[in-house]
Amino acid sequence: MDLSTADPDTVLDLLDRRLVCALQVDGRAESGRIAEVLGVSARTVTRRLARLRGAGVLRVVRMPDVEDAAVGALLLRVRVLRGTVDSIATALADRPDVPFVDVMLGGQEIGAVMLSDAGARDRLLYGQLPATAAVTETTTHAVLHAFADAGQWQAGYLEAGEAAALARPVAPRPRTPPPLDELDHAVLARLTEDARQSHAALAEAVGAPESTVRRRLHRLDESGLLRTHATVDPRLLGLAVDANLWLDVPPGRLADIGAALARHPQVHGVLATSGPTNLMAAVFCRDHTGLYRFVTDTLGPLGVTRAETAIVARAVKRAGVPLRRFGRQR
Repeated sequence: MDLSTADPDTVLDLLDRRLVCALQVDGRAESGRIAEVLGVSARTVTRRLARLRGAGVLRVVRMPDVEDAAVGALLLRVRVLRGTVDSIATALADRPDVPFVDVMLGGQEIGAVMLSDAGARDRLLYGQLPATAAVTETTTHAVLHAFADAGQWQAGYLEAGEAAALARPVAPRPRTPPPLDELDHAVLARLTEDARQSHAALAEAVGAPESTVRRRLHRLDESGLLRTHATVDPRLLGLAVDANLWLDVPPGRLADIGAALARHPQVHGVLATSGPTNLMAAVFCRDHTGLYRFVTDTLGPLGVTRAETAIVARAVKRAGVPLRRFGRQR
C-alpha cells in the first residue's frame, strides 16, 4: 500500500498509531522493547515501522535542545499575494535554519520558525523578504521562553503505564555541558537526518568504532542532546485540525497559563513571545468543533483575555523534515 497517496484518515490503524506514540516517547527505542510494552511481536513492530518509514509517512529526527535553540528563535508570519504562497513557503522550507513552515488557511499567510544568527536573520528580514514582490507584510515575534515544544507532544494512544515503561530515565543535566568535538558533531548530524540509525550504521557513517559511538551516544544523552521527534501528518492520527493560537494573557499569569497549556494533551507547543500578543500555543484537534471546545473550555477558564486563531491549511516542514510525501493536502 502506498501511504503517500492514500487517504490520511484511513491509513493508520490503532496499532500503527500506538507505534507512532511509542516513538514519540523515545524515538530510538528498540523494536524489542516497543513490542514488549505494547504486547505484540518484535517482528510485527519491525515490519510495521519499516512500512511507515519506507513510505515516507513517518520520520524520526533529533530535535534541537529546547532551552538552547528555542529561546531567541523567531516566529514569522509572512503575508503574501494570493497565488504565490507555494513558492515562498518552499523557499523558506529550503533553508536549513527554518525547521517549521506552515501555510495558513486562506493561502495568504505562511507561519515559520527561524533559528539563526543575527547576520542570517537580518539578511532574510531586511533584505530577502522585502525584496520579494510577492511578500506584502512580515510580522516577527521573538521567543522569550519555551514551555513546551513539538518534541514533547504525544498523541495519546498509549496508557500512562506504557508511556512510562518506554521513557528513558532522565538524568540531572550537568550545569556546564561537556564540550563537543568533531566526532560528537558528526554523530548528531547523522541523527538529525535519521534518529533511528543503529549503532553499527552510525559507526560506519562517522568512521569510528561502534564501541566509541555507543559511549558518545550515552554521554550526549546524559547532556540532553538526544531528544527526538516522530514526524507524522497529524491527520493520520485522527487529528484533522492544526491551529496556532496567539494569546493575550495578564503578565502576572503568563507563567502559570503557559505551564498549564504545556500539560494539555492537545497542545504541541507553547511559547512566550514578544509582539502584540505574549503567548503562542499550537494545538491539534479532531475537528473544528474540537477547536471551538478547546477555546471555550480550556482557554476561557485559564483567564485568556484575547485569542487569535490561525488554522494551518498545510504543513510544509516540521522539525526540519519536509512533508511533501505525507499524503495529499485538503
